[in-house]
Amino acid sequence: MAALIRHAYYGIPFKSTSALFAVTTTTNARRDVARFASKLSSANDAFKQNPKLEATRKSLSAKGFLRSIKPYDPPSDVNERIDKICASQQISTGDEAKLEGGLSRFKIFAACAEEFKHSVPNSLLCIIETVEDKTICELNLREPRLTTFLFAGDLKEFYHTPVDTATPLETLRRMQLPKNLHVQYEYHRFHPDTDTMFGGKTAFPLSSTLVTGLKYKKKYKGFKLEDPFYQEYKRLK
Repeated sequence: MAALIRHAYYGIPFKSTSALFAVTTTTNARRDVARFASKLSSANDAFKQNPKLEATRKSLSAKGFLRSIKPYDPPSDVNERIDKICASQQISTGDEAKLEGGLSRFKIFAACAEEFKHSVPNSLLCIIETVEDKTICELNLREPRLTTFLFAGDLKEFYHTPVDTATPLETLRRMQLPKNLHVQYEYHRFHPDTDTMFGGKTAFPLSSTLVTGLKYKKKYKGFKLEDPFYQEYKRLK
């Protein structure tokens, strides 16, 4: 394209180059727009057809034990308490009644959080739309066993759902394990200052233990090993 423009500029001086530049610019712009639209369409198709993205989303949603949240065990009188809160704020609890209005929604969510000591997270504020049950069935025709029932926009269903913050390792303590399976819950981590059986030497001389989590920094002490090859290099240098 640059050679064509240079040829038109030097080889045909009697013709105006403004039209040539205009045609070139318009053609390039149209080509760029078409290329961008094609890439965007391909990306959308790949997102819809790629099963790995859906599997990744489900995997991330299942890792609730990584979040810093408080456990919640729903009481037996959840419905009665929520009905009492709605009555005090003049909110209907019928099947067709919806929680509308920012101030009204804030008041009932704040009252429920104070009553149950369990607040609605930001990710679910836009989903909860009603007080009573509102069941939605997602039918999977290809695999009927994957048919799911969702409770969308139900305040009572949210406060009926328990929250378990135990890790999978802690969950094993509640289970009856097979006789040939033993789990060491208080696992041991190597540290050169305390493990002196072999003079504080580890089987992995280039592997340091870095404890980055605020929760486990007090429980497990990390250490950083120096590279022995680098020390030898400094000595020879």
